[in-house]
Amino acid sequence: MRRALSLIAMGLGAAISAWAGSDRPDASAPATSAAPAAPARWAQNLPDARSLARAYALKSETVQVQEPHASQAGRPVLRRYRGFDARDFLDHWLGPGWQDSGGEVEFRARDGFVSRIPVARFVQHTALLAFARVDGKPFQLDVHAQHEKQVPLGPYYLVWRNIGAPDLIAEGGAQWPYQVVRIALRPSSQAALLPAGLPPGHEAAAAAAQTYCLSCHQINGFGGDKMPLNLAVQARQMDAAHWQQWLLQPQSVKPGTAMPPLPETLPPAEREAVVRQLHEYLRALPVTP
Repeated sequence: MRRALSLIAMGLGAAISAWAGSDRPDASAPATSAAPAAPARWAQNLPDARSLARAYALKSETVQVQEPHASQAGRPVLRRYRGFDARDFLDHWLGPGWQDSGGEVEFRARDGFVSRIPVARFVQHTALLAFARVDGKPFQLDVHAQHEKQVPLGPYYLVWRNIGAPDLIAEGGAQWPYQVVRIALRPSSQAALLPAGLPPGHEAAAAAAQTYCLSCHQINGFGGDKMPLNLAVQARQMDAAHWQQWLLQPQSVKPGTAMPPLPETLPPAEREAVVRQLHEYLRALPVTP
C-alpha cells in the first residue's frame, strides 16, 4: 500500500521560463533513433525527458490536478505539472497493440514500489507522465499520508487528469506512482490474485488489493518489493479489529510508519467495507511458498 490523498496553485516561474527555451523536451528537435525494441528496453531505465522527446517526437503539455499525495481531508491542493501524454508515450514505449492486450502497465520506482495499472484505465482516463512542475519549483512534494517531506518525484511521475472526475479523486494516490524509472507491459494479474482453489466472490477485494496494497506488499510472490510481506500470511495472523486498525489508522499501531491509511477521500462506510473485504479475501487465499 502506498500513497494516498490530494490539492495548491499554478503560475509559470522564472526557472520554467528559462528551461522552456531551446532545451525544452518536445518535438521541435529532429527525431533520433529510439531505444532498443520492446521488450528489451523495458528492462532498462527510462531516458531523460529531453532524450524521450527527441527519440519519439513527443510534445510536452501541462495539466492541473488535485494532488492526492499532498491534500488532506477538506484541504485539497491544486498543482500543475509538465509532461508527456501517457497514451502517446506508451504507444512508442510499449509498441503497437498495447491498448488491446488486456494486460497491465507496470511502473517500477527506485525504492521497489511497483504499480501495475490495468490497460483499460488508460483507455478510460487521461494521464500525463510528468517530469517537472509548471511553477518552476523543485519537482518534489510533501506526502501527507506517509509523513514524508520534500519527496523527490523524478525522474517521472504518473498523474491523472482528475479535476471533474470524482471517482479518481476519491481513490487517492494509490495509482500515482512517482520516482518511476522503468515501465513495462505485463500480463493480467488475475491468475495470481484469483487462483484456482479460491472460493468465488472475491473479485472486488482482489482489485482493491492490487490498487491499495500490492505496490509495496505481495501476495504469494506477486506485487512490489518495497515491503514484500506476504499479505495472505499477514492477514491470517491478525484478527479483524487489529487488521482494521492497521489499514485505517496505521500511526496508532506503529507511530512513524511510512504506511499510509486507506484514502480518507473514500466515504467512511466504504473504507470499512474495503477493510473487511480485504481481510476475508486474504485469509481465504491459498498460501504458496
